[in-house]
Formats: sequence, C-alpha cells, structure tokens
Amino acid sequence: MTDISKTLDTIMDRVRADFADKNVAREKALPLCREAIRFSANAIRAVHRNDFATAQELVGKAGTQVATAKKSLEGHADIYHAGFVHDSQKEFAEASITLALISGRELPTPESLDVELPAYLNGMGEAVGELRRHLLDTLRSGDVEQCETWLRDMDEMYSVLVTVDYPDAMTGGLRRTTDSVRGILEKTRGDLTLSVQQRRLEQRLEEFGSKLG
Repeated sequence: MTDISKTLDTIMDRVRADFADKNVAREKALPLCREAIRFSANAIRAVHRNDFATAQELVGKAGTQVATAKKSLEGHADIYHAGFVHDSQKEFAEASITLALISGRELPTPESLDVELPAYLNGMGEAVGELRRHLLDTLRSGDVEQCETWLRDMDEMYSVLVTVDYPDAMTGGLRRTTDSVRGILEKTRGDLTLSVQQRRLEQRLEEFGSKLG
C-alpha cells in the first residue's frame, strides 16, 4: 500500500499557502471597496447640493480605491468576482454618471472608469433614480426645460438597458435594475407632465385675470 501522507502534506502546504495569499488579498481589497462606496455615496449627496467640485473630488477618491482594490486582487479571480468588488464599482459608476449628467458633462464610459460592464450598467440604472430625485427638486424651482433634458437622458438610458437580454449571472442582476428603472421613468414622466399642465393652467388663469382687470 502506498503511503500517501507525504503527498497529502505537499498538497496541504500548497493549499494553505494559496488560501493565506487569497486571504491577504481579500483583507486588503475589502476596506478599499468599502471606502469607495462611502466616497461614492458622499459624492452623490454633494451633487444634489450642486457642489460639483466636492463631488468630483470624492468621485476621484472612489476611483482610486476601486483601482487599488482591483490591482490587489490580480491573480485572484475568484475573490475579485465574489461580489464586494462589483458593488464598489457599481456605486462608483453610479456616482460618476450622476455627476456627469446633472452637471452637464460628458457621460463616462466603462473604459474611462475602468469598471466591469455589469457594474457599469447597474450603476447606470441606479443613476436614473438619482436623476429623478434631482429632477423633482429642480421642478419645484420651475426649470421645466432642464427637467425635460434629464427626462430624455433617463429615457435614453432605459432604452439601452432594456436591450441587454442576458442571464442575471452574467449581468449582475441587471434585469431587476432595469425593471426598477422602468417604474421610475414612468413615475417621473407623469410627475413632469402634471407639473407642466398645472403651470400652463396657472398662466392661462393669470392671463384671463389680467384681461378682466
């Protein structure tokens, strides 16, 4: 009978070394991803305050953390695709797209952000919700024209997302995000249409009142 103990010892030495290496990489990447998510969330808050300079600074910090996390996981594809990297990239993409569209800048690409396609697409879907929030705030000030521009942007993004018909395992659950985008878009269109109609009615009443006066 063959003595397998030496073979097992060799195998387990390699297993322990591999797992130890992966654990070190994971422990390094995880806090970086958490920081990226925090920076992204704060960037979006700054965007809603129209503080675009601060938002850009925070987005830059989030991008640095995302890039560092990605580099630290080179050679560990299983850890890289475990989920937390996707979440950080998605939040970073969401913040970047939200900042670009609300501040009137060029839409960033997946390549310019250096994020995976599923994270970018899901981030785009999440950005639609942030656009709705900012649109409603702006609508109260009466800037209907700008609101209509953002609504068109939301519609364009939905039109693209709905064409991505692949399994959720490939897209990071994009179908659920796209379904949410459709509901947000319909509500926003209804809110904007109602507001425009009310403003037109108010203008006509004012014109009618001025004629009577």
